[in-house]
Amino acid sequence: MGKILENLNLTMIAGLILALVIIFTVPANAEMTQGILRWLHLFFGITWIGLLYYFNFVQIPTMPKVPAELKPGVSKFIAPSALFYFRWAAALTVLTGLVVAFLAGYAHEAMTLQDPYRLIGIGMWLALIMAFNVWFVIWPNQKRALGLVEADDASKAKSARTAMLFSRTNTLLSIAMLYCMINFNGG
Repeated sequence: MGKILENLNLTMIAGLILALVIIFTVPANAEMTQGILRWLHLFFGITWIGLLYYFNFVQIPTMPKVPAELKPGVSKFIAPSALFYFRWAAALTVLTGLVVAFLAGYAHEAMTLQDPYRLIGIGMWLALIMAFNVWFVIWPNQKRALGLVEADDASKAKSARTAMLFSRTNTLLSIAMLYCMINFNGG
């Protein structure tokens, strides 16, 4: 068991196998496709928001305290890896959420904020804004700030601030978005 848990890929495969065993042996109350999509939506959402909170509650406040000689360990290794999962989790959360809404038949009503889907619709719009911020503001700015693309020191500093402000904006939006998602009762 130690060999499995020491390797993240093997751990993920074992977790997926366990989930598949449960999916195919324990009857679910919901239609299987919807249940699997909601499960994936939740998994990707937890990954996305978990990383958002890691950046805002841990990495950003801690970086000023990190000695200069240790900062490259974060900026060259940890942050780029975390940002990879962060942006793809954002995209997959939105994609699976939209598919769930479409298959359940409420996508149009939710996106146009019609009753009884207004609450989930607000949550969906907040998530779309957040995903836009991830891909079109935070990620391009982080690439400059971290030196993943060529930029002078002034551009790096400005990009780091912009990325932080939009990451904080997403943290702010996530609080209301999570309320909307959790309290939607399916109409």
